[in-house]
Amino acid sequence: MVKTNIKGALKTFFGFDSFKGDQESVIKNVLEGNNTFVIMPTGGGKSMCYQLPALMSEGTAVIVSPLIALMKNQVDAIRSVSTDESIAHFLNSSLNKGEAAKVKSDITEGKTKLLYVAPESLTKEENIQFFKGINISFFAIDEAHCISEWGHDFRPEYRRLREIFEEITSVPIIALTATATPKVQYDIQKNLNMLDAKVFKSSFNRDHLYYQIFPKKEVEKQIIRYIRTKEGKSGIIYCLSRKKVEELAELLQVNGIKALPYHAGLDAGTRARHQDMFLMEDTDVIVATIAFGMGIDKPDVRFVIHHDIPKSLESYYQETGRAGRDGGEGECISFYQYKDIEKLEKFLQGKPVAEQEIGRQLLNEMSAYAETSVCRRKMILYYFGEEFDENNCNNLCDNCRHPKEKHEGKDRVLHLLEAVDALKETQRSKHYCLFLAGINKSDIQAYKHDKLPNFGVGKDKDVNFWNAVIRQTVVAGLLSKDIESYGVLKITKAGREFLSKPTSFMLIKEHDYLVSNDETVITNTGGAAFDEALYNQLVDLRKSISKQKDIPPFVLFQEPSLKDMCFQYPITIEELTNVQGVGHGKASRYGGPFVALIKRYVEDNEIERPQDMVVKSIVKKSGLKVQLIQNIDRKLPLEDIGDAQGKSIDEVIAEIEQIVTSGTRVNINYYIDDILDSDSQEDIYEYFSEAETDDLQAAYDEFEGEFSEEELRLMRIKFMSEMAN
Repeated sequence: MVKTNIKGALKTFFGFDSFKGDQESVIKNVLEGNNTFVIMPTGGGKSMCYQLPALMSEGTAVIVSPLIALMKNQVDAIRSVSTDESIAHFLNSSLNKGEAAKVKSDITEGKTKLLYVAPESLTKEENIQFFKGINISFFAIDEAHCISEWGHDFRPEYRRLREIFEEITSVPIIALTATATPKVQYDIQKNLNMLDAKVFKSSFNRDHLYYQIFPKKEVEKQIIRYIRTKEGKSGIIYCLSRKKVEELAELLQVNGIKALPYHAGLDAGTRARHQDMFLMEDTDVIVATIAFGMGIDKPDVRFVIHHDIPKSLESYYQETGRAGRDGGEGECISFYQYKDIEKLEKFLQGKPVAEQEIGRQLLNEMSAYAETSVCRRKMILYYFGEEFDENNCNNLCDNCRHPKEKHEGKDRVLHLLEAVDALKETQRSKHYCLFLAGINKSDIQAYKHDKLPNFGVGKDKDVNFWNAVIRQTVVAGLLSKDIESYGVLKITKAGREFLSKPTSFMLIKEHDYLVSNDETVITNTGGAAFDEALYNQLVDLRKSISKQKDIPPFVLFQEPSLKDMCFQYPITIEELTNVQGVGHGKASRYGGPFVALIKRYVEDNEIERPQDMVVKSIVKKSGLKVQLIQNIDRKLPLEDIGDAQGKSIDEVIAEIEQIVTSGTRVNINYYIDDILDSDSQEDIYEYFSEAETDDLQAAYDEFEGEFSEEELRLMRIKFMSEMAN
């Protein structure tokens, strides 16, 4: 009977004929007056789980929601299915006294079925007294992961909700979240005193999303090239800092991409306007901090890019889940370097010890995900307590699409499990890596673990290798991380069986983002390959021209410039100026034979070039270069130029080198004359005229340390400026 009523109400209020997933069971449980806990991925229809029972119940449902923008969207959505605007309201700090009084009046008169409140509004004594006097059907907590210290968006005020609910009235609670590891789920239920709640947990698998991680190299250039392949499609780019959001949004605009910034430092009006422009498709890309996205109901976001790796896998899962919510195309691209993890670890300093430990463990899980060569979907689902067969990934992650080599690892896994057993399951991953690699650091010595017979049993491999073995062994279920003790490794039942009867275990070679020099460019199918055949032809051409002109080859184009030509395939002088280290002067003077060779090569080999590889710099940056050249023309000492811009002499010289390498002539003779006599200048100049390479170390060795690195750099600038430009 209830079932029929629920379906009838769904049709009456929302016009739908059927429910999605567990919606119907959840709604029935709420209407029966039971505590309910819903874990449902973004796009699964969580809001329906409390909206429909609220409309069907006597009294007002109070929904706790963390963001004002989110409340407004939800209220607008409910009002759109009713003829009476009073059916839904929000109560938060954005309302003036008159508006707040109108909300309370509508509730008292029984007109309002759903009231969205911020947790801060709920804690105010005057509001608590008001709520005591009204008929509340149930409490709903949206984004319930905010309750847990282990969640990715912890908010202390959320942990007071249960005591406030109990002070107001005793009614059922429904808690909802899109992301919850088993630990977070337990933490939420315990805090809300609803361990008796019926739990509805949908699969975390977003089977249509494509996941890919790239080394963090030339990120802005890669992002621009990628977005140009998605012309007219909507996307979100996440950055960790407001400054980077502003810089990247400006850079995208300069390169003809419709992009806007969004972060908490913008005033509320600007944020709302930018969000609306994104929803209304007046702009294609939003560059944002994590302040953007919670509750943003745009179904056709086609890509989510992480310029910076997030602080936790929950954040990553939540943010990538905003792609392809309509079930269509959704690509999740992230850039990773371990330095970013170290930077985030530094931000934890000064926080309570427990919070630091939690933060570090979340970062460890994030770096493990980024560096792994295991199916990314399998890693994500394992993290959320769900088993997954990687054969069902359908090549929708980079690791499955481009699998790494595997090798037999039975003995390695056995050594690891024996080490965990020998150390009595008391340590975390890092300790076991040091122990197995035989690195005798202070912790190892303090516990006297270096005295154990299996200390250093895997010293032929480094710490990174053993870290990879641990990750893969954990995902395989032979080891588990004890969350309560911040990641101490424990041997599982399956691990004990492996110890007593070892079987084959294929280890996958992991990515190494610490030493990666891959020239990686985003395409829809992975990284672009370096064209070695073209590179060899360009090197031969450079050698030939250098002999004709009687100048060293590096004066024409340096090695990084030749390599970049093998990715960009410039076939005009104008396109050549977009190559690394090539300015208009150098392109005009020497570029003709090179672009002619490349054009012929492209035609002969039917190479598909990227449509438009031009990535413009922000004007402000080139303005600083102009200022530097003007100061040199005024013959200011380089130290004074640096002081004026807050830069060291080393940084000033590096900028001048960049300017000269790009083909602009710079005269710093006035400065060199003060530090080197004419004979010394002549000796160094003659060396660079005859050298095969412009390498400073080679020059330093040739002169047996007679000249400093700084003196050699300045003379190289003089030589390149006069000879190359």
